[in-house]
Amino acid sequence: MQNAEIARRVEWLKKSLKRCVLCPRMCRVDRIAGEKGFCRLAAGMVISSAIPHHGEEPPLSGSRGAGTIFFSSCNVKCVYCQNYQISHAPTGRPVTVEELAGIMLELQALGCHNVEPVTPTPHLPGIMEAFLIARGRGLRLPLVFNGGGYERAKIVRLLDGMVDIYLPDFKYGLDEAGKSFSGVPDYPRHALASLREMVRQVGDVLDMEDGVARRGILVRHLVLPGRTDNSLAALEMIRDVSPFIPLSLMSQYTPIPAVRRHPLLGRRVTRDEYEHVVNAALDLGFEELYTQEVDDRALNPDFDREEPFVWGGTGGRDDA
Repeated sequence: MQNAEIARRVEWLKKSLKRCVLCPRMCRVDRIAGEKGFCRLAAGMVISSAIPHHGEEPPLSGSRGAGTIFFSSCNVKCVYCQNYQISHAPTGRPVTVEELAGIMLELQALGCHNVEPVTPTPHLPGIMEAFLIARGRGLRLPLVFNGGGYERAKIVRLLDGMVDIYLPDFKYGLDEAGKSFSGVPDYPRHALASLREMVRQVGDVLDMEDGVARRGILVRHLVLPGRTDNSLAALEMIRDVSPFIPLSLMSQYTPIPAVRRHPLLGRRVTRDEYEHVVNAALDLGFEELYTQEVDDRALNPDFDREEPFVWGGTGGRDDA
């Protein structure tokens, strides 16, 4: 894609902040004027940290780490969010577009395999402008879109030719679960539509080079305690898009303080629950799975540490 077309799309994204419709919540507030919608962000970007991250799935972390940039706040705010320290409020360090471009180039200089904005949707105009600037200054790493799955397909369509690897969550296959845990009863519909658009752009597999992903898609699903029904529904929706999509099935759920007394969310996932979901994925024909051990380790991030998260996986499996 020509830089002129990318620049045109970036300008559209920036103008959209005047009446923000970046995500399905469609708040329509004037963030440029300082108004704040659900994400509680004005027009500026706020980050928590930027690190070579060795805790992602092996195709992303590789041997030198993913170039992960953790952005503050979120357009979903799940009650159990494993990133609650930074996702439930716009706390962190404000950065300009120029500063963010510099961070991307620093991550490349550190040897990272990619640039990976985490929870990019509310910050998308600035991220894409910074990425365009960094590309003009020599950035050659793939861009990984690490989002929560609650996206507008129309907005994802604008990223065609800019995003190299999509790393979306697919949290819910049931409307009721999305409403109960994230206040978004329309989550499955939007997650499915945006997933179809992502696959249209980058395909339904991961293209690898020397053991590291260069292009494609990897879908994450966090198994919740007592809700294997939701997991199975989500798997069926993903399979309807393609059984070739690589899946990361995560067992790392750990109750945060806000839900420790919740009748379902107040405990860890059991081995039986997790294995039930993994076996269902195999029965549905998924060919590439990334799995985790089920144990007592707290695998959710701690953003007070330099390395917030350590991957607890067993690696990829080709069970075709």
